Amino acid sequence: MLLTLQNVAAIASGGVVGLSLGLIGGGGSILAVPLLLYVVGVPSVHVAIGTSAVAVAASAAISLFGHARTGHVRWPCAITFALSGIVGAAAGAQLGKMMDGAKLLILFGLLMIVIGGLMVRPRKAANDLGLRLNRSTVPQLLPLLIAAGFGVGLLSGFFGIGGGFLIVPGLIGTTAMPLIDAIGSSLVSVTAFGLTTAGSYAASGLVDWRLAGLFILGGAIGGFAGLIAAHRLAAQKRTLTYIFAAVVIVTGVYVTATALMR
Repeated sequence: MLLTLQNVAAIASGGVVGLSLGLIGGGGSILAVPLLLYVVGVPSVHVAIGTSAVAVAASAAISLFGHARTGHVRWPCAITFALSGIVGAAAGAQLGKMMDGAKLLILFGLLMIVIGGLMVRPRKAANDLGLRLNRSTVPQLLPLLIAAGFGVGLLSGFFGIGGGFLIVPGLIGTTAMPLIDAIGSSLVSVTAFGLTTAGSYAASGLVDWRLAGLFILGGAIGGFAGLIAAHRLAAQKRTLTYIFAAVVIVTGVYVTATALMR
């Protein structure tokens, strides 16, 4: 009976993450770890992070396929950012596994509060096509992409999150590419970071594969529903983002307070 309830909770939690991703285009992965801990009932912070990394990588890969088909992925910039980020994600995952679970939860909760605040800030897209990574721009762009990719990857691996809300500003800030291209290109890194973090945690036996599969299933269902709802509620998208940001901030406060009381 308990196993059945946990299965339902895992699918429902994945559905919440998928719904938010489909509805407002990001931020849902930050809820994966708290949902796995407090709703699904995963007893270990580290197992929750490893399991969420698998789900995040799978969801990002599915979304990446759609963006690539429409030509909204700047592959040279995206791959450079992702490769440097993989190194950061591997290092971050190792640091995360070495940290005490309660302290990791406190930092995670604080990160949620910061990201919730960043979500309500309007995204500024470039007014032109931005810079592309080629022979003439390598001296200017390559160091920036490598540094930004490594830093974002480090945070992604440490906390087991996709990092899309950090990657998109990083790509726009370094290349001035349009927002739609930055979102599509960011999914290359989200997929790569998620796989790197998941691989590191899986090697240490810190991934619950059954729950990861159920979470991904729920995410696919929720994502489909979110896309449908996004078309119907397009005019209220900014309001929905504010509401979701508030949920992220409140959850972050709860996670931090709970960890401090342990």
